[in-house]
Amino acid sequence: MKIGILGGTFNPIHNAHLRIAEEVRDLFQLDRVVFIPAGTPPHKPQVGELSFASRLEMVRLAVADNPSFEVSDMEAVRGGRSYSVDTLRQLHTERPEDELFFIIGADSFNDIATWHKYDEIFTLCNVVSVQRPGSTITSLAKALPVAIAGEFCYDSAAKRLNHSSGHCVYALDGVLLDISSSHIRQLVKAGRSIRYLLPEAVEHYIKEQGLYVDAR
Repeated sequence: MKIGILGGTFNPIHNAHLRIAEEVRDLFQLDRVVFIPAGTPPHKPQVGELSFASRLEMVRLAVADNPSFEVSDMEAVRGGRSYSVDTLRQLHTERPEDELFFIIGADSFNDIATWHKYDEIFTLCNVVSVQRPGSTITSLAKALPVAIAGEFCYDSAAKRLNHSSGHCVYALDGVLLDISSSHIRQLVKAGRSIRYLLPEAVEHYIKEQGLYVDAR
């Protein structure tokens, strides 16, 4: 099976996350996309100390109506810092016959040299870098860390980078819904509407639980 992997704090999950997953699923004909909320993110603190259980529940509500989407609590179950390479290792072990597609924003790909054991990521899966508002990749090859650039060759016909492991790196343009979790939190705190920015079920959950009222 071809499996997409979309991780994030999902604080909260919103329609841009879902649209990115759907576009990648459609373009690469994936069988499933697995949403993996971060247990303890290494790069940023949890805003307002929102519990993992609440973030997980919002993702579950958001993907409930799509049979091609699922959610995993594996990072919280594993414990410790939620490094992507550890998650990908675990998935590679648990799904040895599956082809993995790791979906990340262009901003994250541009900063991938700062990630824990980033070089190993490319040996475990394909990587799909998705353009986001304010963050693009003009050249996949130039965006690569110099230390590992020699492990790749550019396939101009397919517009991708081929890694020596057999995996590939793709750049996906056009997913430009300008929605952010931080803006949603700010709107909630200000008592303003968040309708149409995220699934209705997630909106209701936020209101019922009184989330983000004190968001910074």
